[in-house]
Amino acid sequence: MEASHVSQNGNPCDPTALLAKLHINKKTIPNENTPNKAVNFTTNPDGEKKREKYLTAKYGAHQMALIRKRLKVEMWMFDQLQELQESQTESSNEVDIDLDEVLDIEDENHRKKFICDILMNTKSSQEKLNNFVEELLERVKTL
Repeated sequence: MEASHVSQNGNPCDPTALLAKLHINKKTIPNENTPNKAVNFTTNPDGEKKREKYLTAKYGAHQMALIRKRLKVEMWMFDQLQELQESQTESSNEVDIDLDEVLDIEDENHRKKFICDILMNTKSSQEKLNNFVEELLERVKTL
C-alpha cells in the first residue's frame, strides 16, 4: 500500500501544498541549483564573555632546563634591580635591562658598558652597582 499526498489541484508532488502543510515559508528554502556556502554565526544573546583559548606547548627536558635557568637569572635580575631602586622615589623611571640584548653583545667589556649605561641614572652606591653588574655578567655566561 502506497502513501501519497494529493494536493488540491490534483498533483501529488506539488511542493506548495507540502510547504503549506509543514508551515514552512517558501523563501527560507534555498534554491537547489545554487548551494549555500555561507556559514552564519550567531552571537551569544546573553552577552556572556567569550571563552579565551590558549595554545600550550610541550617542551623536552633539556629545553625546559634551559628555560628554568633563564627564568632564574631573569628573576634574580628583577629582584636586584628592585633593591637598587628602593632609595628612589616611585615617580622615577624604572630600570629595565633586556637580557636578550645583553646576550647579543659578544664582548664582555661592551656588555659591561651597556649595562652601566642603563644604570647610569640609578642613585644607588657605585659599589652596589659594580657588584650587580659583575654578578649579572657571571650569570649571563651560564646561559
